[in-house]
Amino acid sequence: MDHTTVINKINELNYKGLKEAYMHQIENVNYDSVSFDDRLYQLLDAQEIFLKNKRIVMNHRLSKIKDKQAAIDAIDFNPKRKINKAQIHSLAALNFIHAKQNIIITGKTGTGKSYIAQALANRTIIDGYRAYYVRTPSLLEEIRLSRIDGTYTNLLKKYSRFRLLILDDFGVAPMVEDDATNLFEIIEDRTEINSTIITSQLPVSEWYNYLNNNTIADAILDRIVHSSHRIELSGPSMRKMKSSIKSDDY
Repeated sequence: MDHTTVINKINELNYKGLKEAYMHQIENVNYDSVSFDDRLYQLLDAQEIFLKNKRIVMNHRLSKIKDKQAAIDAIDFNPKRKINKAQIHSLAALNFIHAKQNIIITGKTGTGKSYIAQALANRTIIDGYRAYYVRTPSLLEEIRLSRIDGTYTNLLKKYSRFRLLILDDFGVAPMVEDDATNLFEIIEDRTEINSTIITSQLPVSEWYNYLNNNTIADAILDRIVHSSHRIELSGPSMRKMKSSIKSDDY
């Protein structure tokens, strides 16, 4: 059997990763001394890596993450920000995902809350899990519309399945009727099943009053706040600092 016949079969099966590795093998004379089992293992391993990378690309595309380049190693650990570097690197190991725990990131606007959340989400996707980013006001509007068009149940199922959900900008818009209840439904469906990261300009101490519903506030705080990893950012706005640096370049 010649190489062309084998390549045609690989193409038929659409094993793109395996094909690339096979082409490399037949073009490299050094593989003549490699055992059949070793060569076969390398082909299968190449296909597995190809499928994993393909899944990562697809999950990134579907995640709605704004900054797909956000990375743990690029976080600015300037002492003024008072970030616990050991804590961030510990969270980056994703044990909180395996333990189905949550993270709350608070701080004033521009302090880098969303960046850290997205860096953790990008790491989650690279490790093979599904993550999703949504601004809390947008989510609440989506829920309101779903109740009108009859897709509410499907929406809850959608948001319950992501291994990691980022609820960004919690507390930037006033709560309207049923918003607190709708948010609770999302959180309840994820509790002890998957992980959630919430970013907010509001200190956690102000969440109870912000939710404006004592019963729901108690339930949300019980499920999220009391069992979450907490990151509290301070220092100057990162946006202003970057803007200042760019201005100094001219």
